[in-house]
Amino acid sequence: MYVQHVMIPLLDSKHVDAGVHILVTREFLETIEKNILSQRPAWRVSAGRVNIHCDSVLLQSDHSIFPQGGEGEFCISVEIKPKWGCLPTSRFISKRNAIKKSVTRFRMLQAWKLQKGEISELSDYDPLDLFSGSQDRIYKAIKDLFSTPQNNFRVFLNGSLILGTEGGYAVDTNLEIEEAFEDALQSVIQRGNGFRTMSFLQLVAEAVHKSGCLNRLLDVQKLDSFDIEGAIHAYYDIISEPCLVCRQMDDDELLKRCATLHSAHLDQSLEIVRNYLTAATAKDCSLMITFRPWHVDCPGSTYNSIFVESTKQTFDYKVNFIDLDLKPFKKMEQYYEQDKKIVRNYNQMFVTELEADHY
Repeated sequence: MYVQHVMIPLLDSKHVDAGVHILVTREFLETIEKNILSQRPAWRVSAGRVNIHCDSVLLQSDHSIFPQGGEGEFCISVEIKPKWGCLPTSRFISKRNAIKKSVTRFRMLQAWKLQKGEISELSDYDPLDLFSGSQDRIYKAIKDLFSTPQNNFRVFLNGSLILGTEGGYAVDTNLEIEEAFEDALQSVIQRGNGFRTMSFLQLVAEAVHKSGCLNRLLDVQKLDSFDIEGAIHAYYDIISEPCLVCRQMDDDELLKRCATLHSAHLDQSLEIVRNYLTAATAKDCSLMITFRPWHVDCPGSTYNSIFVESTKQTFDYKVNFIDLDLKPFKKMEQYYEQDKKIVRNYNQMFVTELEADHY
């Protein structure tokens, strides 16, 4: 219902599949769990178990392929986690966290993951490039995602993964991985060896640019105009509890500013938190772009298409947003604390780097 009534009006029904709600038996769910358990990465086995006590499921399309594809037809798809495409400008961001207004959340989160040992290298990817509307910058973003896919970039050939990982973080794209990927593209990209990957990445960049789908996603992300540092005050008003953030605040000017939020009507508080959580969905979703090359004997297509000059091929393509999960209201305090930790960690690293450069 959340996807149907909130996300589809915002992102367009042609890009969003809300799924179909169907009734199932316990035996069916037990069989599903048995079939997929062996395919799950170890870290997801306990966290991602099927709830066999449910009596219904959500049936969704496989967006890595085209529906009713012809026999012998090849299609290739890319899954991208775009992340936050803008910098916050909220007047409720504290002075100690002002770095948020000039450094992307993605970059700060990379530093956080590096310190925790979740990744071995910082990604060069910048979400501001992907959302820029500039084809050159979009292409740079796609190339950077290809170089360090982590869990933000995956490629499927006829529904089977050929780049990236099923779970966790993929290793950086080394020469061996790049050569294997180049070979896998032979069935789709008609170009000489050593040039297919570049043509494919250009195709992806052009689809992102031409579709304009990220413009709508960015609009939804911008629904969060208060940032978590503002929205948390509205949250405390909604649950009718004293604001723990104000209690710890030592900035009198900011405290006065936040007092205006606490004097707001309940409807306004609800709108602030609702917009924050809706934007959070848009900041954490994935984008799937699926391509199939045209053939001479193909009937007229109902899909948008792109002509690739370097390969002299025309591709149908379709764009879908996935992972549009509702973010839990009860996690607002957790989001606030996580934001504090990520920014504090980045500030500390930044100071350490400055001191190292000084010496």
